Amino acid sequence: MCENLLQGVRNIHFIGIGGSGMVAVVQILKEQGYNITGSDNNESDVVRLVRSLNIKVFMKQEAKNIKGADLIIYTAAILDNNEELLAAKKSGIKLVERNDFLGYFTKKYDNAICVCGTHGKTTTTSMLTQILLEAKKNPTAIIGGKLQAINGYARLGNSNNLVCEACEFKDHFLKLFPDIVVVLNIDNDHLDYFKNMDNLKNSFRKFCEKATDRVIYNGDDKNTVEVVENINKNKISFGFGNNNLYYILNVRKEFGVKTIFDLARNGSVIVENMQIFVPGDHNILNAAAAAVTALENGVEKDYILSALKNFKGAGRRFEFVGKVNGAVILDDYAHHPREIYATLKALREYSFKRIWVIHQPFTFSRTAMLKQDFKKALSLADKVVITDIMGSREENKTGLNGKDLADILPQGVYCASQNEAAEYVKSNLKDGDVVITMGCGDIYKCAKIIVYGEY
Repeated sequence: MCENLLQGVRNIHFIGIGGSGMVAVVQILKEQGYNITGSDNNESDVVRLVRSLNIKVFMKQEAKNIKGADLIIYTAAILDNNEELLAAKKSGIKLVERNDFLGYFTKKYDNAICVCGTHGKTTTTSMLTQILLEAKKNPTAIIGGKLQAINGYARLGNSNNLVCEACEFKDHFLKLFPDIVVVLNIDNDHLDYFKNMDNLKNSFRKFCEKATDRVIYNGDDKNTVEVVENINKNKISFGFGNNNLYYILNVRKEFGVKTIFDLARNGSVIVENMQIFVPGDHNILNAAAAAVTALENGVEKDYILSALKNFKGAGRRFEFVGKVNGAVILDDYAHHPREIYATLKALREYSFKRIWVIHQPFTFSRTAMLKQDFKKALSLADKVVITDIMGSREENKTGLNGKDLADILPQGVYCASQNEAAEYVKSNLKDGDVVITMGCGDIYKCAKIIVYGEY
């Protein structure tokens, strides 16, 4: 990556500015004083956030949008035949993919903490950012979801501390320059690219080897343990098992979503009565990962306790949207069967009469490959509404559609559009039900339609 990428640059244009990964870079560069423009094909909450920063957004991707740019940043989700991207490639203007830019950016920090894993990256990165803010470490943060504490997806700090979410899709994280790597888990995702688990684990292994300082990892996760086993780094494990260097003790789940637990190290409790208000065992692990990373960076336990107690979740992670007819409406980013299962399992701990899921499958290849896993995970719900598959970066070469997934679920119903799904659910809701929209596309709009009548 060119060391002088931003030299002579004043005007930066983003192709696909509404992506959750793009908006963090937008916020960082806007805060640094650059003039920003962007384009997208979809109205969304992210696009509204970008506009609130006085950034012009073109709602059609055309060649003329790049006029006046000194640098163009594009998302990997853009197809190769995109008119605006093709024009950018022919223009002679500096052009960089978002993840290459992120690599350039992470290289500038002496303490770049990169959080990776198939599940939990955004929540853990958000928790860690909030802890470092509480401890006045003034971190720069790049997050894949919106964090209330910073009112956005990113913040620009004035220290050498960087907290960065690191995604394995298409080996994007291998472009980063981490000092500390945090590995949460490794699961069977993105196999359209990796083809098999061995290739996926090998990429995580390469990423861990890039750490200049240490690797902090989930010692309860079999795939993760296999990956770090032969890495010659300073390795620090965490988990529920007391075979880990740091381990979780005395878990108490109280009314509502409150969970209390202790954190031990080498046989001694070092942080007592840690409180979190996001449900599920997976979030206990996320909190432990954030706490361990903070402790390893010299943060005192009181800051950790305070930050986690005040953490209200990242955007689109078990997010409360509203209430309708006595039913609670939630939204969640879960799109992999393991994530869906964990979230629904956590919901089962409450006294809702019925659990409704409105699920928007993401990518044809993942839906086809993991169809039976989706069936198992979604079976935890009482009612399931499936919308059309969001293809995103893919063409449908599988022949599978949303109705096919709904048809294998005894409690499944297919609704092609979000408006149709919202109308169906709202007309069948009862007092005491809970509805959760699930998916990493724009299914959150459905939750808003149910609550507010429109997006």
